[in-house]
Amino acid sequence: MKKTLLILFTFALMAFITACSSTDTNSDSETESTPETKTDSETAEGGTLTITWYPNESGADLKDARDAIGALVEEVTGKKVEHKTTTDYIIAIESLANGNADLAFMGAQGYIEANAKNANVQPLVVPSGVSGTLEDAVYYSWLAVKRGNEDEYKNGDEFVIDHIADKKFSFVSNSSTSGFKVPSTDIVNHFSKMDEYKDLDAEDLLEGGIFFSDVQYGGSHQGSAVNLLTDKSDVAAFCDTCVQNYIELVEGTHNRPGAVYKVLEDAAEPFNTIPGEEFVLISVTPVLNAPFAVNKDKVSDEDVQALVEAFTSDEVANNEKIFVPKDSGVSGLFYKTADERFVNVEDDWFNPIRELSK
Repeated sequence: MKKTLLILFTFALMAFITACSSTDTNSDSETESTPETKTDSETAEGGTLTITWYPNESGADLKDARDAIGALVEEVTGKKVEHKTTTDYIIAIESLANGNADLAFMGAQGYIEANAKNANVQPLVVPSGVSGTLEDAVYYSWLAVKRGNEDEYKNGDEFVIDHIADKKFSFVSNSSTSGFKVPSTDIVNHFSKMDEYKDLDAEDLLEGGIFFSDVQYGGSHQGSAVNLLTDKSDVAAFCDTCVQNYIELVEGTHNRPGAVYKVLEDAAEPFNTIPGEEFVLISVTPVLNAPFAVNKDKVSDEDVQALVEAFTSDEVANNEKIFVPKDSGVSGLFYKTADERFVNVEDDWFNPIRELSK
């Protein structure tokens, strides 16, 4: 009888241990999946905040810059920050709109798309211009060609875009402000004045065979530039700020047609395989600076206000891990040349970009 009881007790103990082990395993699995299944409780006191980044800002060379922003958010909110790097614009936009991310650094067009999906996605701050205000809070959309081919895109001594038709072209993403929305609008406005292209619209630029002979997408501004420099495209759209860590001006005036840039000898990926390659700007268009945006469904008004106050503070403006001194040789997201800082911004500031879609 005692032997029988001992055997039954042993089986019961083993079953209890197995059940506990199974419960622990399931709990670990749920914890690992939380960035994709974010709940309201996770952004409560002591929870987490997820910052999602476009492909342009997701590279390993910008990890320290991302971490500096994360450290600021953690200090202000008391919450742990998780960074969600991406390989696709749509992933970042959808993540912010549906609440799988709480904050994002994104172009104006991406913000507008996220806001259209969820009105509680709102701008937090934007980096200013050199004046420290919104008045010059712009960067530049470039159309570039490989050096040696630039004379094909001139009328006399002046660079024009008349000759990009039927060329191989690279955009960044159709959700990119400076890598699609702005340049496609410029192209349509220019060519639709010609009888041959009077019915041209942006949809005609999305793939080859209608206006361009071929259309590539870089997936990032860096990727679009690499498409140009590896001869996958004849002309490419990308912006100055996203490639500034990898290139240097060797001729002409910065952000002006005719400026010549060269890939640095020690450039990080994806430029590391093409050091010394050069390109020339044939068109330059100013673009509204990219915002940090917040999903107010997930982040409390108290935290939003605290974040705005912190981001726009003098302390952050003088934080060299966030606004990196331009001549320091350190890769950064934001650079200090004069009075650059973060400034508060309202949704309607982005209306000029919205108007491009009408």
